[in-house]
Amino acid sequence: MSTLSPDNVNAVFKAYDVRGTVPDQLDEDLARATGAAYVEVLGVTSLVIGYDMRPSSPDLAGAFADGATAAGADVTMIGLASTDQLYFASGHLGLPGAMFTASHNPAQYNGIKMCRAHAQPVGLESGLAEIRDLVASGSAGQKGADRSGSISSHDVLQAYAAHLLSLAPVSGRKLKVVVDAGNGMAGHTAPAVFDRLADQVELVPMYFDLDGTFPNHEANPIDETNLADLKHRVVAEKADIGLAFDGDADRCFLVDERGRAVSPSTLTALIAARELAKEPGATIIHNLITSRAVPEIVEELGGKPVRTRVGHSFIKGTMAETDAVFGGEHSGHFYFRDFWRADSGMLAALHALAALAETDGTLSELLAEYERYPMSGEINSEVADQGAVLAELETTYGARDGVEVDHLDGLSVTSADWAFNVRASNTEPLLRLNAEGKDTETMAAIRDEVLSIIRSGK
Repeated sequence: MSTLSPDNVNAVFKAYDVRGTVPDQLDEDLARATGAAYVEVLGVTSLVIGYDMRPSSPDLAGAFADGATAAGADVTMIGLASTDQLYFASGHLGLPGAMFTASHNPAQYNGIKMCRAHAQPVGLESGLAEIRDLVASGSAGQKGADRSGSISSHDVLQAYAAHLLSLAPVSGRKLKVVVDAGNGMAGHTAPAVFDRLADQVELVPMYFDLDGTFPNHEANPIDETNLADLKHRVVAEKADIGLAFDGDADRCFLVDERGRAVSPSTLTALIAARELAKEPGATIIHNLITSRAVPEIVEELGGKPVRTRVGHSFIKGTMAETDAVFGGEHSGHFYFRDFWRADSGMLAALHALAALAETDGTLSELLAEYERYPMSGEINSEVADQGAVLAELETTYGARDGVEVDHLDGLSVTSADWAFNVRASNTEPLLRLNAEGKDTETMAAIRDEVLSIIRSGK
C-alpha cells in the first residue's frame, strides 16, 4: 500500500503530529507531500526545519523541504536539533517550523511535529486536519507555485543555550549532576547548555552518543525500567540529582539523590511555585492526569490553576487563552510563556537545578512539600474494544456516592480518597491508566480494581 493512500494518511496523522513506522507508513513521498500541503494550507512563505538522530530523519526532513520549496516557500535548515531547539528557532527567527522526530517511540518510528511562527501549535483543530486531507486527496503540491523556494542553513544551538539560561539562571552551591541522554537529542543540547555552567555543575554524562537505534535503553523515561541505569549511577556517583530526557529531549524526568524517580507532577508543582514567586496570582495550567496536589499547591500560593486535556496543542492553546505563565503535564512536558508557550525539557531541568542550588539540602528534602499523594504512574494496556471498556468503567463507578465523572479527555473519576483517568493514546493503540490515592494502599487498591476491568476487555 502506498504511503499516500487515504487509509495510510488518515492513520499516521494523529491529534497533534504525524507518526508512523518507516518506510511502510512514513517515507519520503509522504514527507514531500506533507511539506507541500503545509505550505499551501497555512500560507507559509518561509519556514525552519530540524530533525533528530534517527537514521531516517535527514532524508525525511530533506523531502519535506523539497515539497515546501516546490510550493514556493524558503527553508532554513537547523540540522540536528531537539524539539525544543526547533521551537526556539521558530520563536527566535519568527518562522513556522517542522521537526522530524518520533520522540520516545522505538527506532522503527518517525514523525513530524509542525508549528506556526513563534511555536504556535498545529493540531487537528488548528490546521493539521486540512493538511491531512490535502495529502490524502493526492493534490498536495499539484497547484504549482510562482517561484521555487530556497534552502539555507542556520545554527541556533548556542543561541538556544544562552536563551534557556537567561530564563532559569543557576547560581548558589555547585551541584553534581548525572544526565542520561538515552542516545537521544539531549546528547546534542546538553553539552551546549552545561558548558556554560562549568563553574556551577559537575556533569556526569550518560549515553550522549547520538544513536537512533537506542542501543542502551529506549529513550522513554516515563517507563521506569529505562531509568535503571541513571538511578544506579546517581547513587554510585553520590550525585545531587539525575536528569533523564526522551528521544527528542522535549521531556525531562528527575531522579533524586537516593536513586528514586520523581513524579513529573512534583516537578510541575515546584516550577509552578517558582513562577508564582516571580508573578504572584498568575495562571498555571495542569493536564487532567496531573496529581491533584498541583492545583492545591497553586491555589495555596495564590495562583489560578486551570485544568486541560492531554497534549501539547491543547496545553498551548489554553495557555494563550488564559495568558498562563506555566503549564505542566504528568507525561514530563513543561511549557513556559517566556519560551513562546512551548515545552522544553532542558528549561524544566534548569529550574530544578536552580531551585536545588539555592538550598543546602537534598533534592528529596526540597521536593517533600510538593509530594502529597501516591500515584500509579502511567499504565498502558492493549484493549480490543476501548469504547466498551470505558463504558463499563463509567457504569461501575459513576453511580457511587461522592464520585464525580467527567469526559474532558477519556474518562476521569474522582472521589475524596482517590482518583483515576483512563484515556486512549493519541499515538498508539493503547488505553492509559493513571491513578492516585490518599495513601499507597488506597492508590494500589483503585489501580488494581480498574486494571482488572480494563484487562478483562482485551
